[in-house]
Amino acid sequence: MKVLKFGGTSVGSAQRMRALPALIADGSPKIVVLSAMQGATNTLANIASLCRQGSPAAAQALARTMSGEYDAVIDQLFDTQRYKDEARKGTAAIFEQICALAETQPFALLHERIALAQGELLSTLLLNLYLNEIGAASVLLPALNFMRKDITDEPDIYFIREILKREMAQYPHCPLFITQGYICRNHRGEVDNLRRGGSDYTASLIGAAIHAQEVQIWTDIDGFHNNDPRVVSHTRPIARLSFDEAAELAYFGAKILHPSCVLPVHEAGIPLIIKNTMNPSAAGTRISAQADGERIIKAVAAKDGVTAINIKSARMLMAYGFLRKIFEVFERYHTAIDMVSTSEVAVSLTIDDDVHLPKIVEELKDFGIVEASGDMTIICVVGSRIAESAGVAGRIFSALSGVPVRMISFGGSSHNVSFLVSSPCKKTALEALNLLMREG
Repeated sequence: MKVLKFGGTSVGSAQRMRALPALIADGSPKIVVLSAMQGATNTLANIASLCRQGSPAAAQALARTMSGEYDAVIDQLFDTQRYKDEARKGTAAIFEQICALAETQPFALLHERIALAQGELLSTLLLNLYLNEIGAASVLLPALNFMRKDITDEPDIYFIREILKREMAQYPHCPLFITQGYICRNHRGEVDNLRRGGSDYTASLIGAAIHAQEVQIWTDIDGFHNNDPRVVSHTRPIARLSFDEAAELAYFGAKILHPSCVLPVHEAGIPLIIKNTMNPSAAGTRISAQADGERIIKAVAAKDGVTAINIKSARMLMAYGFLRKIFEVFERYHTAIDMVSTSEVAVSLTIDDDVHLPKIVEELKDFGIVEASGDMTIICVVGSRIAESAGVAGRIFSALSGVPVRMISFGGSSHNVSFLVSSPCKKTALEALNLLMREG
């Protein structure tokens, strides 16, 4: 059995939904994971924001506008009145719940999570009904029945595997299951989610749970590119990546894949395939334990919105426990650190979440002089054992000779070399590295 995940652009219109049966309804067993239609989650987030602000009437008005947009999709998607009526009945119930939530005071985090979950419920409802209309046997499996996080806010792997197995056993002759990405329940049974981009994570968790033949992530680009095509020209798709290489690229800015989704399939040894819904004949990118060894430098990714923090202290030299105390500050504020560089008198590090930055800086002043610089970008150069290959670092440094580099991370991972630059220098850095890759 295969697991196929389709993102928001892949189900972004009636036309796109009509194209999906050709990809999923060939009679072979599959679980199809859907995101919300493109733009739906953002609209639902706006509705939730209005509710938090105490504007239920405005929230309900936006929900009614959104409902009208789905009515138009229903008219374009279905051919028969029977299925149009059934779809309208299902979507009406969902929007009634949204409007009822808007009147709930106080509007708590749980209510917001329930509101955000409706986008995936809408898209799966419509696709499943459309498959039934055209005679493609499918069953809708509610993700809220089997996707659960444990008390540590991590996926409950045992629960997911056992309950999903039980749910599917009710339909022994059905080759096609439709379910929601992103949404789940927490350990208290409340509606929750895997955060933005979590549909990829859902697909990989399901794939690992059922020991799938492979997991396919269908998006709107021909797999991983060796550079950001939005910033530089003459990029190319990458045919093969290792799990480690893909994880580095996803974490350091390649938006095509959710960073968390690599680990479950990696541990289960299940190939992950990136495909393009708009160009299904393209080979895409295959991610597995075996990488393409032809090129040492495979790809470059850039992570924006980074803040650099420098702590300078003459007391640091030979001070036992100094780094531990600094890291504990970030731990208290649940703020992850990306890069770290140390010298005898200073520690430099980066974060991509500045929500608690003022409090973090204030606490760090107990250890020395603190400077924080925003508008920074991490450039990550990824390849197979790139940090251990003779001469590669010199070529990279030479390519970036005209770019002011604030920090360098080399050797922490054998699969990447990372640089911190100011964001205005990002384009220059990516173009220089792209030229290096084109030269071989």
